[in-house]
Amino acid sequence: MFKGSIVALITPMNEDGGVDDDALARLIDFHVDAGTAAIVAVGTTGESATLDEDEHCAAIARTVELAAGRLPVIGGTGANSTTEAIRLTRCARDAGADAALLVTPYYNKPTQAGLIAHHRAIAEAVEIPQILYNVPGRTACDMKPETAAVLAETPNIIGIKEATGDLERVERLRTLCGAEFALYSGDDATGCEFMLRGGDGVISVTSNVAPRQMAAMCAAALAGDRELATALDSPLRGLHRTLFLESNPIPVKWAMYEMGLARRGIRLPLTWLAEEFHAPVRQAMKDAQAI
Repeated sequence: MFKGSIVALITPMNEDGGVDDDALARLIDFHVDAGTAAIVAVGTTGESATLDEDEHCAAIARTVELAAGRLPVIGGTGANSTTEAIRLTRCARDAGADAALLVTPYYNKPTQAGLIAHHRAIAEAVEIPQILYNVPGRTACDMKPETAAVLAETPNIIGIKEATGDLERVERLRTLCGAEFALYSGDDATGCEFMLRGGDGVISVTSNVAPRQMAAMCAAALAGDRELATALDSPLRGLHRTLFLESNPIPVKWAMYEMGLARRGIRLPLTWLAEEFHAPVRQAMKDAQAI
């Protein structure tokens, strides 16, 4: 099981939208040096929705290659088509990823029974540890804790990324799914409290920008040190907020460009961060001592 600060890594791009291999290597080194616990490659923050299937598989494989065993890689392999999700998950397995992260099918709004059938089909088809990903704000589909509990009985479904921001779900999921089922926050703003209530880590946008600070905060929260964890989280709160002033990953890609770690590249229909938001994001980066 992965614990602590897990970065939902951006997919760095050139201005023409092509994946920037040099920047990807820099970013991975940056996270190894900062003590990040694991990388999620080509998740929401990695612009999975704008990469075609070949690019998606190649980006996961290149991340695994560049990480070179220095930290685990979790491939983002969810799709709203079960057959496509199976293909992407096989790509992640074949590339040597340590696990796969599978978002609930978006747009087509499956029932809870449909979610169970979807995730069971992927788990049975591909022998790799799999993490469920519940983010109804993006998918229009909410996986209920009771549904996660049914899926937790599948041996290679090992955890869930819960991105509702509903802290009451932590205790409910833990009770229903058991002590060995990993619980990850997908909401930076409530991630510290999520861990203090029994979660195992946070799959984080903020840790792109402030990985060392996020790693320290997560370590304190996992140790149950509320005073230290909240003190370390306090200067990060500006990033937790401003990195969502426009749709993720728009602000975080601008921040990485501002830090000199990535070029000015993003794919339509996403656009570059509006100028009115530059100052608040920059100030949040300063407050977090990221620049």
